Amino acid sequence: MDFASTLKDRVQVIEGILDGYLPPIEGPQAHVIEAMNYAVRAGGKHIRPLLMQETHKLLGGQSPALPAFMAALEFIHNYSLIHDDLPAMDNDDFRRGQPTVHKAYGEALAILAGDGLLNLAFETASQALTLDDSPKTSKALQILAQKAGIYGMIGGQVVDIQTEGQSIDLETLVFIHQLKCGALFEAAMEIGAILAGASAEEEKAIVAIAADLGLAFQIQDDILDVTSNLEALGKASQADAALGKNTYVSLMGLDKAKEKVSRLTDRALTQLRTLPQSNAFLGSLILALCGRAY
Repeated sequence: MDFASTLKDRVQVIEGILDGYLPPIEGPQAHVIEAMNYAVRAGGKHIRPLLMQETHKLLGGQSPALPAFMAALEFIHNYSLIHDDLPAMDNDDFRRGQPTVHKAYGEALAILAGDGLLNLAFETASQALTLDDSPKTSKALQILAQKAGIYGMIGGQVVDIQTEGQSIDLETLVFIHQLKCGALFEAAMEIGAILAGASAEEEKAIVAIAADLGLAFQIQDDILDVTSNLEALGKASQADAALGKNTYVSLMGLDKAKEKVSRLTDRALTQLRTLPQSNAFLGSLILALCGRAY
């Protein structure tokens, strides 16, 4: 298997799914729709829908509801990035190598574009109920809402903002990372498993893999903020230190942060191998995400 070419092909499929759910740029509200499209079509990695799809494949799923959930989760992720980049939050000028939405369209429209994508996410996910009205689809919708909300991504973001410029312990930092980043990874893989009809044991294993992957991914992001640059990242480096943010690197040092990523990656892959099913691409994807350079 050529991982790079397979990844490219699967990302192209996901982009086609997203295009199918994005609204056309027309009508009196065309400007905000254009900003929404700008954010989603900015060339991201589409990690979360990819993880959902590959987990679903791993467990032999064939749910017609899967594409709607893949698109919904990516819309939620992109709305969160639009809002994260705002002056009131991280105040970033670049995302994925191009101006952030508030730089391209203005602050007010960026806020509304983020709101629009969040609402579009649940419009999209609710369509899944018309394709498969089984209890597993309802459960997947509940997971999507919970992991995106105050007990998931938003909750992590709140604690992150509240602790800027303060000294915190490692337990608090891990809490922030697990919710701010890890929650959507867990949503991706758990929804993929649920829609595939996973057993309780399989679902538990998938959530554990996703939790380790999400934390490793965020720690690697902390590392790259110190070691990389705008050209490689597509966004400003050294931004965390400038904002007084707590990171794994600032608390534990660069070497220990790298060791933690390695341990979490190994544990996720070990857990993946305990499942009776196999998906070589998913294993390679986990390795690539945790060892990425951008």
